[in-house]
Amino acid sequence: MRLILAALMLMALPAAAQAQSSPAEQTMMQTVASEHDRHIALLERLVNQNSGTLNLAGVRIVGDMVRAELEPLGFDVRWADMSEAGRSGHLIATRQGRGRNILLIGHLDTVFEVENPFQRFERDGARAVGPGIGDDKGGVVVIIAALRAMQAAGTLENANVTVFLTGDEERIGSPATIARRDLIEAGRAAAYALEFENLAVDGEADFGTIARRSSSNWTLTTTGRTGHSSGVFNDALGYGAIYELARILDGFRRELSEPNLTYNVGVVAGGTPAAIDAEGFNVTASGKTNIVASTAIARGDLRTLTREQDERVRTRMQAIVDEHLPRTGAELVFAGNGYPPMAPTEGNRALLARLNAINRDLGLPEMAEYDPARRGAADSGFVAADVDTLGGLGIAGGNAHADGEWVDLDSLVRQAQRAAVLISRLSLEGL
Repeated sequence: MRLILAALMLMALPAAAQAQSSPAEQTMMQTVASEHDRHIALLERLVNQNSGTLNLAGVRIVGDMVRAELEPLGFDVRWADMSEAGRSGHLIATRQGRGRNILLIGHLDTVFEVENPFQRFERDGARAVGPGIGDDKGGVVVIIAALRAMQAAGTLENANVTVFLTGDEERIGSPATIARRDLIEAGRAAAYALEFENLAVDGEADFGTIARRSSSNWTLTTTGRTGHSSGVFNDALGYGAIYELARILDGFRRELSEPNLTYNVGVVAGGTPAAIDAEGFNVTASGKTNIVASTAIARGDLRTLTREQDERVRTRMQAIVDEHLPRTGAELVFAGNGYPPMAPTEGNRALLARLNAINRDLGLPEMAEYDPARRGAADSGFVAADVDTLGGLGIAGGNAHADGEWVDLDSLVRQAQRAAVLISRLSLEGL
């Protein structure tokens, strides 16, 4: 039955596309199609094993499940322990060949911790739902399916491939210098990096991801002299902490706006006193209407498209903070565990052009660049400054990070076929 399905899938390609594809590439197409049921079963097993970022044992179990898929393909698989960064670890698999190194990036963890009621894989035809099914367990299965197809076609034999699956993409460990040390090193050693987060789809069209914005957090704390409210605005008390916080946040709103930049405020508190917890998620405050507030706190995020934009905006934010109202103070602190941007580069565009050549050869529609303002940050940002990078090569779906996360199982086929041919062609460079 699987061979019949594979033959039908191959016959469904336009004759011109078959003519453009090599025999090895046709074998890869056929292998992906014939193993589709196997890949869905693997996806189900991965999804049904909870691997919320803070479920350290669960992340390791998923890593072991992936190890069992990669070792038979000739990969040397190791586990990079990240207990020093407060996380489970990363799975790093290498297969040394004679070509230029190609880095494949995904992640094992999900946002759904063990206490979340959304825990199981459920399928309805070509649509399936489950925690992390697209972000990023579907992407992990695309990688495995592509590599298995390459093995069947003989193109994996001389390929130089590194598979790097982080265990803390959703909540990066601290400090980031440790949590992403190995990934950054892998990026510097690679000729190309391919990231397997969700495929970008708009309507019926697939898009290529050549850029992603950064993601970093900031905390703003303002202070003021406290006292009876009858003295607010006078020379002795000044404006108080809450007015100072409001001035700064409104300054951000009015003065920072530019393309591809956002600076959300997620939580605010003010009073006498006000405080925020160590994780930065919960704030507390108390006070009375007739007391000038002593403390106010706001926490938000910053997303930029390039490192230059990030540095420039941070400098401007600090300048706004420094324009204090009378008798107030303020401190702006950026967290050190943010995601750098994957800036749009000509090298990244050239990779998308290579993928579009494959799309033409396989009879698939070409993919335009996706608007980076519509994508979140990803681990590809940690390597993109050192290596040409293409993202969004995972499975298509939606509702990521929410109950009801879903994927289109049919997209697994075309994504694995695209990836297998792309990795194979890139592997031939330098031979």
